[in-house]
Amino acid sequence: METVAVAAVLGFLLLTAAGGSAGDEAREAAAVRELLVRLLGPGPAAAFSVSVERALAAESGLDTYRLSGGGVGARVRVLGSTGVAAAAGLHRYLRDFCGCHVAWSGSQLRLPQPLPVVPEELTEATPNRYRYYQNVCTQSYSFVWWDWARWEQEIDWMALNGINLALAWSGQEAIWQQVYLALGLTQTEIDEYFTGPAFLAWGRMGNLHTWSGPLPRSWHLKQVYLQHRILDRMRSFGMIPVLPAFAGHVPKALTRVFPQANITQMGRWGHFNCSYSCSFLLAPEDPLFPMVGSLFLRALTKEFGTDHIYGADTFNEMQPPSSEPSYLAAATAAVYQAMIAVDPDAVWLLQGWLFQHQPEFWGPAQVGALLGAVPRGRLLVLDLFAESQPVYVRTASFQGQPFIWCMLHNFGGNHGLFGALESVNRGPTAARLFPNSTMVGTGMTPEGIGQNEVVYALMAELGWRKGPVADLGAWVVGFAARRYGVSHGDAEAAWRLLLRSVYNCSGEGCRGHNRSPLVRRPSLQMVTDVWYNRSDVLEAWRLLLTATPALASSPAFCYDLVDVTRQAVQELVSLYYEKVRTAYLNKELVPLMRAGGVLAYELLPALDKVLASDSHFLLGSWLEQARVAAVSETEARFYEQNSRYQLTLWGPEGNILDYANKQLAGLVADYYAPRWRLFTETLAKSLVQGIPFQQHQFDKNAFQLEQTFVLSTKRYPSQPQGDTVDLAKKLFLKYYPRWVAGACDRLSTLGPCFPQIPGLGRFPGPGARQASQEFPRPG
Repeated sequence: METVAVAAVLGFLLLTAAGGSAGDEAREAAAVRELLVRLLGPGPAAAFSVSVERALAAESGLDTYRLSGGGVGARVRVLGSTGVAAAAGLHRYLRDFCGCHVAWSGSQLRLPQPLPVVPEELTEATPNRYRYYQNVCTQSYSFVWWDWARWEQEIDWMALNGINLALAWSGQEAIWQQVYLALGLTQTEIDEYFTGPAFLAWGRMGNLHTWSGPLPRSWHLKQVYLQHRILDRMRSFGMIPVLPAFAGHVPKALTRVFPQANITQMGRWGHFNCSYSCSFLLAPEDPLFPMVGSLFLRALTKEFGTDHIYGADTFNEMQPPSSEPSYLAAATAAVYQAMIAVDPDAVWLLQGWLFQHQPEFWGPAQVGALLGAVPRGRLLVLDLFAESQPVYVRTASFQGQPFIWCMLHNFGGNHGLFGALESVNRGPTAARLFPNSTMVGTGMTPEGIGQNEVVYALMAELGWRKGPVADLGAWVVGFAARRYGVSHGDAEAAWRLLLRSVYNCSGEGCRGHNRSPLVRRPSLQMVTDVWYNRSDVLEAWRLLLTATPALASSPAFCYDLVDVTRQAVQELVSLYYEKVRTAYLNKELVPLMRAGGVLAYELLPALDKVLASDSHFLLGSWLEQARVAAVSETEARFYEQNSRYQLTLWGPEGNILDYANKQLAGLVADYYAPRWRLFTETLAKSLVQGIPFQQHQFDKNAFQLEQTFVLSTKRYPSQPQGDTVDLAKKLFLKYYPRWVAGACDRLSTLGPCFPQIPGLGRFPGPGARQASQEFPRPG
C-alpha cells in the first residue's frame, strides 16, 4: 500500500478522538488529581501540580506528557495533553524518579523526601495513537463479580499505565432485553437465551446461549449502574470506551416472531451440544438485520452516550456458513451498516482472533473480503496474539486496515509463571517497521488478569517507548527493586533466573495456558515437557527464601514468594507424576504408592497451606466476590455455582474441563488433590488385581468428584491464614533437598552441595543422598 494511503488511514484515526474543549481539559486534570489522592493520600498528593493542555500534542497529535520541578519546597509539575497522558507521566515520575511500583497485587509507594528533582524538563510522546486494554473474555474470567470499588482501582491502573482505549461492555444485556421485548419476544424466551454471569463473554460473541442462566433482574440493574460509573470515570480521564454493537447473533425465539426471517443455525462450539451452542445467525441481506442492529445501538447510545468506537465479533471461533468471499463481505458490511445507520462516525473494533484461530478457513480471498467490506480506516483490528502468532505479517498489514499490536499472554485467567518477554519487547517495533505498516497502537488482551505482573509492566511501558528495552536483564532487576522498595542481590538473581526460564518462551507454541498435571484431570498420557530448565525455578525459589530476612516486610515480596513456591510445587508435581507413571508401566506397586502418596497426600496439601497464607490465592475470596454481588441467598448460591463451574467443569459435562484452572487454597485441597488420590488408588488397584487401567472409567469416577465440588455449598476462608515465609520454608526444606540431591555428585567438585540459607542453615549431605534414590535428577 502506498505511503499516502497509510497516512490517510492514520490521519482519520487520529481525528476520531482529537480535539476537546477547555472544559474537557479541566475535567481530565481534576480526574488525575483525584487519582493522586486515592493513590498517595491528600498530603503527599499536594506536592504535585497536574494540568492538561491539548496544545502539548499539537505537533504530533499523539498523547504527550511533560515532567518538571521537584526538590526542596518545589512541587512536581505534571502536564499532559490528555488526562491519560498526565496519569502516564505521573506514573513515569513515580516509577523512574521515586522507585515506586503500582500493581494488581499491591503497590509500593514509599516516596523519598524531598521529592526528586526532574533535572531537565522531560517531554515524552507516545509513538502510536492507541494503548488498548482487555479481551472480551476478560469480562468473564476476571471482571464478572466486580463492584464499583474494584472497578475504580482498575481504571486508575489503566490511566497510570497510559491506557486510552478499552472495552466497556457491562450492562448490555439490559439493553438487549429492551430490544427483544420490543421485537415481540417474551420475558421467558429472553431469560432462556442469556447465559449465566460467568459465561456472558461467550454469549456476547455468539458461542453460547442459555448455559448456566438465567440472569436475575437485579443483575441487569446493577450492571447498568456500574456501566454508567465505569463510563463516567473512563471519560473523565479522556479514555475512549468501546461499546458493543450487533454482530448478527439472535435468539432462536426470533423465528417465532418472524417465521420468514432468513436465519442460519451455526455449528457446535466448545464441545457443547445445541442445547447451549449452535447459535442462530441472521442473514446479512435480511431486512431484520439493520432493524435489530439499529434498535440496539440506538437504545445503547441513548442510555450510555458514545465515543464512536464499537466492538462486534460475528465469527469468533465459529466457521461462517459459507467461505464465498461475497458472503463474507456481505456479512461484514451488514454489521458496519447497522452501526453507521445510528452513528455516522462509527469505527468498528474487531478482534482478529478469528484469522489466527482458523487459518485454514481464512485464506487470502476470505480475509480480503472481510477487511475490504468496511471503508479503510473505519475498521480497527486487534492483532490479538501478536507476541506469538502475528497475523499482520501474513495479511499485508491487514490489507491496509489499521491494527493494534496486542499481547494476549494469558488464557483462562490461569495461574502459572509464563511469559515471552523477548518477543513482547521486540514485537511492537518490528510491527511498526513492517513494510507499509498500518499499526496504530499497542494493546494488552489477556483472557484473565491478576498474574505475571512483570509481563504487563513491560507491555505497558512499551506503549510509550519508540523502541525495545535495550537490556531486559537490567530492566527486570529494576522492576524487582521497585516492586520490593529496595535492591537485594538474591532477589535480583532470582528474577534473572525467572527471566531466562519461565519468562523466556519463544516460538509459535508459546501459549499462556497452564497445562501442568497439577491442574488437569490425571491420565497416563499427560505431557510434562517445559521450555525451560526446571532447576532455574527451584534455584529462584531458594534465592527468594534467602532474601526473606530483608524483604519479608514487603507484601509484594510475600506475594511473589507464594507464587514462586506455587510454581516450584507445580514442577515437583510433574516430576512425581513421571515417577507414578513409570512405576505403573513397570508394574512396581511400592514405588507407585510412594510417589503417588507424596504427590496427593503431602505435596498438594502443603501447597494448599502456602496458598492460604496470601489473600490473592484464596478460593474463599473468589467465591465471596460472587456471593456479595447477589441480593438474596438464593441468588448468592446461583452466582457461587456459576463461579465454581467456570473454575472447573466449564459446562454441564466438563465440556471445556479445567480451561480456567486456578491454584487457590481450597481448590487445591478439595478439587485437585482428590482427583490425584483417586488416580493413584485406581492405578494401584489395577496392579493389584492385574486389570488394565481404564481411562474412560476413571474419567467417569473423576467427573463425580468434580461435580460434587461444583454443587457443594462448603464455605471457604476469605482471609489469609498462616505465615507465608514459615510455610514456604517448611515446604522448601522438605522437597528442595530431594530435587538437588540428584545433581549432588556431579556438582560436588564446585563446592558444597547445599548452600547456606539465612535462618535455615545448611542441608546435610547424607539425608540428601538418601533422597536422591527417591527423586528424579533435575533436568
